[in-house]
Amino acid sequence: MDEAGAAPAGKARETLQGDVMDVKVIFHINEMDKWQGLLHNAANLLAAYEGDEKTLIVEVLANGGAVGGYLLGARDIEEMKGLADQGVVFAACSNALKGQGIAADRLAPFVAVVPAGVRELADRQMEGYAYIKP
Repeated sequence: MDEAGAAPAGKARETLQGDVMDVKVIFHINEMDKWQGLLHNAANLLAAYEGDEKTLIVEVLANGGAVGGYLLGARDIEEMKGLADQGVVFAACSNALKGQGIAADRLAPFVAVVPAGVRELADRQMEGYAYIKP
């Protein structure tokens, strides 16, 4: 501790590095043309934490026009499936689905439907999730 009672910067870093905390991230997408960038970001994040002692929790929330990316047969659905197999949670906004006239049974089976995307984002951020929007 210095004279003001603060821990030296090096000591603070040691304490932060010594604590093993979950890393929680929510990716938000609402534009179809952003899917490739988001999926690359998610894959890069998984790779960056591979072998780390921290637990990585990743969710992707799509609302607006981006919910169309979850349709069976969509361009990136196989890449999403691979990420889902690695534990990434994919969620679609029910309001956006209704607005686009998309029935939930037309979505890939690994996609969860949440009542409101904005609520999902708010709830996750209150739970300590980092917010990333490509």
